[in-house]
Amino acid sequence: MQKLPVVTQALRTPEARFADLPDFAYTPHYTEIGGLRVAHIDEGPRDAPIVLLMHGEPTWSFLYRKMIPVLVGAGYRVLAPDLVGFGRSDKPAKKSDYSYLNHVLWMKEWMQANDLRGITLFCQDWGSLVGLRMVAEAPDRFDRIVLANGGLPTGSEEVPRAFKIWRAFARFSPWFPIGRIVKTGCVGGLSPQEVAAYDAPFPSGRYAVAARTFPGFVPTSPKDPEHQNNQRAWELFKRWDKPFLTLFSNRDPVTRGGYKAWQKLVPGAQGQPHAITRNAGHFLQEDKGAEVALAIVAFMRGSPGPHQAPAGESAGNSL
Repeated sequence: MQKLPVVTQALRTPEARFADLPDFAYTPHYTEIGGLRVAHIDEGPRDAPIVLLMHGEPTWSFLYRKMIPVLVGAGYRVLAPDLVGFGRSDKPAKKSDYSYLNHVLWMKEWMQANDLRGITLFCQDWGSLVGLRMVAEAPDRFDRIVLANGGLPTGSEEVPRAFKIWRAFARFSPWFPIGRIVKTGCVGGLSPQEVAAYDAPFPSGRYAVAARTFPGFVPTSPKDPEHQNNQRAWELFKRWDKPFLTLFSNRDPVTRGGYKAWQKLVPGAQGQPHAITRNAGHFLQEDKGAEVALAIVAFMRGSPGPHQAPAGESAGNSL
């Protein structure tokens, strides 16, 4: 069994940095994982079906502020964790503490520590690279999956030029304005207050090690250390017969068209109401958050899993 990494030094963003966040007055909850404090939002009835919202790079659970009220209003329990190195979660200080595998181990342990079951996963960007591996590690905990602007690369696929540019920028640019980076991934832009909210977890560059290193962990070659683990996960998804929905957007240069393999290869994706989210960029949660949340609600009500009683173009459909 793979062990959690030993982290000897971690930073914790001062809570004052999170004061007066726009439309995000949720109480954070914390779980101690391998000596690190992992934060998450937990809203809605404790005994309701769970929707797990996994953020990516370089965002945090603030990304889901437009979706949480819709999902809670529909009667679901919503959990939105901050990955280690992001949001209110602790941030290991050393670059060597971070790896793709370590993030999978941390979040798998977080899921088990909170004993989450009957989960509907919504994942985007790095939320999918980590979240889909969580599914592969513990498939019995999940009832269904919604994938948006993300995937599970093995290193055998062609790498989009837009991603190569982003990876080089994250590695070499001395200027790394996280809030403005998120803004560029939104068709509708962000207000100054929203940009500041994305900057909040990172008082200085010392806190942004994860945000800087994540692009370099995406498998881009069969020689990547996570190539085999992601291939094994794909083998599970090729047999996955629980409901699987794709909700990609039409204005993301990195993941555009990434739904095709999932719709073709995953048994549970057959006949589902897949949709393209129009006029939305990479961060469709910002551009079309309420619409995406309503699509999740409709999907869940139309495909009740074993832990949920029914409620009272494939790619060409649009939101």
